[in-house]
Amino acid sequence: MNFDLSEEEMMLEALADRFAAERYDIERRRAYQAQPHGFSQENWDMLADFGLMAAPVAPEHGGLGLTAGAMVTLFMALGRGLVVEPLCESVLVGARLLLEGADESLAGPWAEDLCAGRRRVALAHAERARTVAATVTDMRISGEKHCVPAAIGADAFIVSAADEQGVGLYLVAADAPGLSITPWRMIDGSVAGLLRFDDAPAGHRLNGGLELLDAIMPLADLARAAEAVGVMQRIFDESLEYLRTRSQFNTALGRFQAIQHRMVAHYAALEQSKALINSALVAEGQNGFAQAVHGARAFISQVSVELGHDMIQFHGGMGVTDELSIGHGHKRLVLLSRWPECPLAQLDRYAQEAA
Repeated sequence: MNFDLSEEEMMLEALADRFAAERYDIERRRAYQAQPHGFSQENWDMLADFGLMAAPVAPEHGGLGLTAGAMVTLFMALGRGLVVEPLCESVLVGARLLLEGADESLAGPWAEDLCAGRRRVALAHAERARTVAATVTDMRISGEKHCVPAAIGADAFIVSAADEQGVGLYLVAADAPGLSITPWRMIDGSVAGLLRFDDAPAGHRLNGGLELLDAIMPLADLARAAEAVGVMQRIFDESLEYLRTRSQFNTALGRFQAIQHRMVAHYAALEQSKALINSALVAEGQNGFAQAVHGARAFISQVSVELGHDMIQFHGGMGVTDELSIGHGHKRLVLLSRWPECPLAQLDRYAQEAA
């Protein structure tokens, strides 16, 4: 397989790189995250104007239907830029889930606004227990979803709830009576929501249920893995430059053999991470795609946090401050390594697919 970027992928990469270069530095990133939604609405509108909201959406819903390879290229670039706008949660998960699971009468009115970034949908699935405890009776939901990324400012939620058919996915308006939303900050500074449903009305039950969710998630997980690799590359490159210029005992830090060995190990892990993503891309459209993504995520989730730890240590105490991108990147890597599942859970999924 030829892993050289196509013309379309090179354009996507250049677009994301230029956006990050023009719109992002550490101070502005902190300002974006300090906003109530946890990101900049102006940036969100700009990304929508670029067509990035429509990029992963199927053409029958008004999207561009770009390949997994294009999504990997895009999210690696967004990761390098430490971009905080929630494209993965709102578009790769929320928008695709709604449009793929809704009847035409429901999908039609939503499709144009989702592809244009004018409306957002968030998935409310995670609960404190390992099973779905939220319930629905007569299209009214009761229960709690404790971690819903990109919840603040969303127009609607796709909520998993137990019903007489098992577990269904229901569309609930953000302003539905009986729904309360409490914002809280995640480790990387992004904003999630705690959703409580007290007999809240559900507008629609989506088709497909958890099977649809399982079909949607591999591409989103691959994008998360690609973003993590982009963040790894950013903080690795900045640390390498720091080690070349920072000196102790009249010697550049990078000349100490112990540090060289650790940097080489992380370089190898970074290249392995890229190779595992490429391995998943080879399997796109085949039965082994989800398994390859689970394997890549399990490996990248572990080595990315280890890389972040060492990059901070090489910088000393300043590595954990908000003045350097190292600390910002590491906190993002910690979140990506644990959301929506930890590395061991991803490894379990890989093993189950292999059995």
